[in-house]
Amino acid sequence: MIDAIHSDISVQRQCALIGLSRSSYYYPANLNGHQSPENLFYMSLIDQKYIERPFYGSRRMSHYLHNLGYQVNRKRIRRLMRLMGIQAIYPRPRTSIRGKDHKIYPYLLRDLNIDRVDQVWAADITFIPMAYGFMYLVAIIDWFSRYVLSWELSNTLDSDFCVTALIRALKYGIPDIFNSDQGSQFTSHNFTDQLLTAGIQISMDGRGRVLDNIFIERLWRSLKYEDIYIKEYDTVKQLYQGLEQYFDFYNNDRPHQSLGYQTPAMVYFGIKNTKKMANNIVQEKSYLHIHKKKEKKQKKEKLLQLHYTLN
Repeated sequence: MIDAIHSDISVQRQCALIGLSRSSYYYPANLNGHQSPENLFYMSLIDQKYIERPFYGSRRMSHYLHNLGYQVNRKRIRRLMRLMGIQAIYPRPRTSIRGKDHKIYPYLLRDLNIDRVDQVWAADITFIPMAYGFMYLVAIIDWFSRYVLSWELSNTLDSDFCVTALIRALKYGIPDIFNSDQGSQFTSHNFTDQLLTAGIQISMDGRGRVLDNIFIERLWRSLKYEDIYIKEYDTVKQLYQGLEQYFDFYNNDRPHQSLGYQTPAMVYFGIKNTKKMANNIVQEKSYLHIHKKKEKKQKKEKLLQLHYTLN
């Protein structure tokens, strides 16, 4: 049996020891479009280190894996990082991979005072490692409150799942500005047309400028360290259910120091629509009042029934 993550004996050497062709070991994995267990393991290691050190490129990442005892060449690391949709972050602008006919919009958030909800929304995509594969996750957040408005999973880096997430987010309202990187998913006509039709200004930062979209980068770090790396989901169904639970926790239960230890939901809904929250509270109190009256009536009926029974 081949141990794809053995730190001392390479896969090639293991195949030779049992008389198996090295190419035949990879063939079944590549046939259905999935990565080999060895590649998935390396991708998981790369993802964890990238969250800690987003300035690591393929060269540094190769040295990092070598220091852990895994002899993997830089070319392979570069290919896996490209597949994961990540690259080293630099303090200078860097050309992003985008469609040739896609328009690139200027960055509008520099020196902008963001002091209210629905002023700026932001979106980003991250790689999600799993026990037997991986998925891509897109999320859209309100910049001021950190509230996660919507999210969506996909096994490919096309624009469809990003458009789906955007349509769902727009049910909350219309932001003044929508910020993203210059990835082809966000520069695609399908995506930008949704924004332009709604009268939203489009802002785009260059790839390699993580501080331009810092709050959603912090979301990815929290998600992965507090959930993904701990649970190591086996199936997409389990991952989806886990993300539902985590984002519910993140929005409604997890206090943020930068928000004065309020939750994103408290800030987003509390500031945006206090009247709506007040109505919800009134409705809740009304329900409790009716419920208590019903309980009293039932108790009174039980006492009367007991009285008649005893007599």
